[in-house]
Amino acid sequence: MINRFLQIASTPSVRSAREKQGSAAGYARFDGTLDPDGPVAHDRLGAAEVEFIARRDGFYIASVSETGWPYVQFRGGPPGFLWVLDDRTLGFADLRGNRQYITVGNVGQNDRVALFLMDYAHRRRLKLFGRIALVEAGDDPGLGARLAVPGYAAGVERAALVTVEGFDWNCPQHITPRFTEAELADVLAPLTQRLEELRAENDRLKSALAERARPPGEAVAPR
Repeated sequence: MINRFLQIASTPSVRSAREKQGSAAGYARFDGTLDPDGPVAHDRLGAAEVEFIARRDGFYIASVSETGWPYVQFRGGPPGFLWVLDDRTLGFADLRGNRQYITVGNVGQNDRVALFLMDYAHRRRLKLFGRIALVEAGDDPGLGARLAVPGYAAGVERAALVTVEGFDWNCPQHITPRFTEAELADVLAPLTQRLEELRAENDRLKSALAERARPPGEAVAPR
């Protein structure tokens, strides 16, 4: 079965590189080499992809200028700011930033983009190819409002809609685990609770020792 992401990525020059490096045969059944008219997979988002995307607080988006230079930008926000609108469409509110508009300019000439979504804590990575359409906030205020994150103070300049062409899950090898503050809080919660229990127990023991060391009949000073 053809992996749509690999089919798109497997240009003639890529296939030539695989031939030289000895990996072409391993990819032939996924990139369409063996059966170019075979059934295609990894072109529609499933439950695993939807759940993964909903938890992300950032992603990398790559575009290409009309002069051929690639550009990668990081987009961040509260988890869920990248919406899955259906099994082929992602959407996010494009917020006012440093006003360089490099990605905006690039995709105005070439609507093809690539997205990298990282889960460093669990060493997972989702890659997507897509075509992006930008809708100015003034042209469709309702769409911008729909994609905005409630309670997140930032000006929405436009809505971005990405039609997914293909996706692929990447190997976790060489992904260095990193944790956000929220992820660390979850991991450390049992340790934090145990530490509080030990502190409370220590305070009780100190009080008990002080009580035993007090001479008989000595009054306890009021607190």
